[in-house]
Amino acid sequence: MSYQGTKINPTKFHRSQLKFYTILIPLAMFMMLPIIFIVFHAFKPVNELFAFPPRFLVHQPTLDNFRDLLGFAGDSGIPFSRYVFNSVIITLSVMFLSVFMSALAAYALSKMKFKLRAAIFETNTVALMFVPIAVQIPRFLVIDESGIMDTYLAHILPLLSMPIGLFLMKQFIDQVPDELKEAAVMDGAGEFLVFRKVMLPVIKPALATVAILSFQLVWNNIETSSYYVNDESLKTISFFMSTLVSQNGNNVAGQGMSAAASLLMFLPNLIIFIFLQSKVMNTMAHSGLK
Repeated sequence: MSYQGTKINPTKFHRSQLKFYTILIPLAMFMMLPIIFIVFHAFKPVNELFAFPPRFLVHQPTLDNFRDLLGFAGDSGIPFSRYVFNSVIITLSVMFLSVFMSALAAYALSKMKFKLRAAIFETNTVALMFVPIAVQIPRFLVIDESGIMDTYLAHILPLLSMPIGLFLMKQFIDQVPDELKEAAVMDGAGEFLVFRKVMLPVIKPALATVAILSFQLVWNNIETSSYYVNDESLKTISFFMSTLVSQNGNNVAGQGMSAAASLLMFLPNLIIFIFLQSKVMNTMAHSGLK
């Protein structure tokens, strides 16, 4: 029993673990404070939203902020469901395509031999240093010249490239023994069959991690709706949420709707991370990011 409490990952509780709980539990509670504030803030009535000093917890919870949000979306001429539909379609498309493209490119860079392989990966690593605003003008020119302004492609194509996704995938696939591929090739499998049948099942943690990153990138993105789309019916929920106060003209009501919108935008990110967080930790452990 004493051994269970002294090894690195004990299977049962032991009093020797108490010193870790005394540090980790207060730290975890401190890290949860912003999440708790976002939840309570969305249910505050107007008098509590503007109370001074500000209140952390809500004393008289109300759903008026959410009712005002749905009502304002309907009054604007575009149903709230339309913004949600656009965001869901765009997010799912980018998630699937970016994960597939990152996995395919990472497999080629990790397990296939060809010229300029190292140079291509170094180029991807350099791309990690550039913030999106640095390439905003050339990206706008490319989209404009391509004739895809005011289409769903204007939302999807600019977000498909994920240097961090390719980096994580490549580092994870590097840990997969080459013998797995060699055994499949000896059995007559081609490169794509090896990728689909051998590599994809092994790199599921990395796939989940890139899916989370791409979801957060697309779900919270407002640049594509701002720069590449003029048709209001094609814009996303994140763009609509970001313009609540300015469009409403009433700062008081706008603050309540913004609080409700912040919660609605935050919940999908929280839910998807809760279900896939173990995969994320596994990916980070195998990619050298410890």
